Amino acid sequence: MRFSPAVAALSLVLATVSSASFGQSPDVEIKQGSVKYMQLGEAAQKRGELDLAADLYETSLVVDPRNGSAFIALAQIARVQKLPGKAIRLYREALILDPNNLDALAGQGEALIQRGALEKARVNLSRIESLCRSRCSQNDQLASAITIAEKKPVLSAEAVTPKPKIGDEEPDAETP
Repeated sequence: MRFSPAVAALSLVLATVSSASFGQSPDVEIKQGSVKYMQLGEAAQKRGELDLAADLYETSLVVDPRNGSAFIALAQIARVQKLPGKAIRLYREALILDPNNLDALAGQGEALIQRGALEKARVNLSRIESLCRSRCSQNDQLASAITIAEKKPVLSAEAVTPKPKIGDEEPDAETP
C-alpha cells in the first residue's frame, strides 16, 4: 500500500510517454514533400537556373528543416555565386544535423579555401580522413583543392592597387 501512489504515477507517466512517441515519425525520415522539392531543385540546378533551384531548396527546408541535403545544395549554389561566407554557414547547418556528413565537410573545406582559410580547410580534411576508413572521394576532392590553393601566389593589397599616373587627374568642376 505504501507504493500504490508511486506505482500509479509511474504507470501514468509511462503510458503518456509511450503514446506520445508512438505517433511520431522517426528522425531519420525526411518528409516526402521536402524530397519532392529537392528533386525539382536538382533539375533546375542542372538547367542552370540557380535562383529557381535555391527557391526550391529553401521550400524543401520549410517543409522539413531536418533535410541536410537541402542545406548542402544551397551551399553549393552559394559557392558557385562566389558567396563563400554564406556557403560556410549553410554547410554548418548541415553539419549540425549530421556532424559526420562527408559532403558537408568537404564542401565547407572548399568554401573555406575560397575565403583563404587554408588551415581551417586542413582541419576539415583531417576530420574527413579520420571518418573514412579507406580513401573516399571527398578526401581526394578537398586534398586536391588545398594543394591547388597552396600553389597560387598570395597577393597583397599593394600588388593589386593601381597607382595613379601624373596628368590623369580630372580637373575639379568647381574651379573656373
